[in-house]
Amino acid sequence: MLKSIAHFFSKVVSSPDVRRKLIITAFILFVFRLVAHIPAAGINRDSLQALFSGSPLLSLLDVFSGGTLANFSVMALGLNPYINASIILQLLTYVVPSLEELQKEGEYGQEKINQYTRFLTVPLASVQAFGMYSLLRSQGIIPTFSPLALLSLILTMTAGTVFAVWLGELITEYGFSNGISLLIFAGIVARLPVTFLQSATTIQTQDLLKTGLILGLAVLITGLIVFMNEAVRQIPISYARRGGRVVGQGVSSYLPLRLNQAGVIPIIFAVSLVLVPSMISQFLRGATNPGLANFVNLLTSLFNPRSPVYNLTYFVLVVGFTYFYTAVVFNPQKISENLQKNGGFVPGIRPGSQTANYLSFVLNRITLVGAIFLGLIAILPSLFQNVIGVANLAIGGTGILIVVSVVLEITRELEAQLVMRRYEGFLTQ
Repeated sequence: MLKSIAHFFSKVVSSPDVRRKLIITAFILFVFRLVAHIPAAGINRDSLQALFSGSPLLSLLDVFSGGTLANFSVMALGLNPYINASIILQLLTYVVPSLEELQKEGEYGQEKINQYTRFLTVPLASVQAFGMYSLLRSQGIIPTFSPLALLSLILTMTAGTVFAVWLGELITEYGFSNGISLLIFAGIVARLPVTFLQSATTIQTQDLLKTGLILGLAVLITGLIVFMNEAVRQIPISYARRGGRVVGQGVSSYLPLRLNQAGVIPIIFAVSLVLVPSMISQFLRGATNPGLANFVNLLTSLFNPRSPVYNLTYFVLVVGFTYFYTAVVFNPQKISENLQKNGGFVPGIRPGSQTANYLSFVLNRITLVGAIFLGLIAILPSLFQNVIGVANLAIGGTGILIVVSVVLEITRELEAQLVMRRYEGFLTQ
């Protein structure tokens, strides 16, 4: 096992193109983590950390900001505004005809939608920056700012989010694909020393049975994530006769359909939405109006990370976004048209609309398995919280899901780059 890993790593390092991508990605991640430690002005750090340590909601938000929120750095908002903007634009493509047409225009249309997403990120970041200021002011973490100081804080935090998005897009363009997920991955990994320290403290205070259960659950979740990410349903593809000969008799190839087509995106989207009620309750806490105070208390109790309503909402959102994002990245109609143009067909299925319907049927079935898996992985650790009594277990489950998925995605991309380099070398000989 170790010899195989060492051999793979040596091949990666020996490839100039892959080595360049690794260096560029590592440098951008270094810049991201460096800027993430630049603190914003006027914050009581001790009170802020005490607030985050006592709030599962804020701790979960801090995970997705890479630890920048608890430190209240200039990147305190992280990538949440960009993720929310992506959700809004993706939903609008099903409502606004012009956006729907853009989505069908391939790479050009996707680039325009990405541009609109960046534009929408700026006002969303400004609103979230003001909301975070109001929340921290209500908790006594920061004093009341003057209008000029408040404007400066909002502009700083908005600029931090825009800078983070820019770094993610640089990774996508010059390094590895899906740079936004890689930044979230880097933030979670950067918190591993703190997580290990908390785990060591837990082991000292808990009995061996609970400690073994924690480790066993972590290994089980990791194994399930790897298995489901690598699981593929192969659709057999045959080809018609060409030029008086048969190109591949019987089954000549396969169309691979991954059980988890959407990757970690549904989890990221779902977390951004499921935390909104809790953020509203945090923002309105301390209201003097009795009706509003009762509403805040109801939201707080319903959307506590350990409550059934929170977990059910989280599960439904993950399942829904898995179907939604799978529909965005995989178009059965387009696949059917490409197969028909190249003389390919699924044995026993007529080309054209029937092939598209068959692919949709198979995709819906395997997506259901993948969606339920993602939903269970997302909520399973929090369901064990009351039994095991570890506050950070739910965060660890979501973090493990993102870390393992991103590592597998990077590994597949590296393997593809090495295979392409080998074929290029063969052709130039």
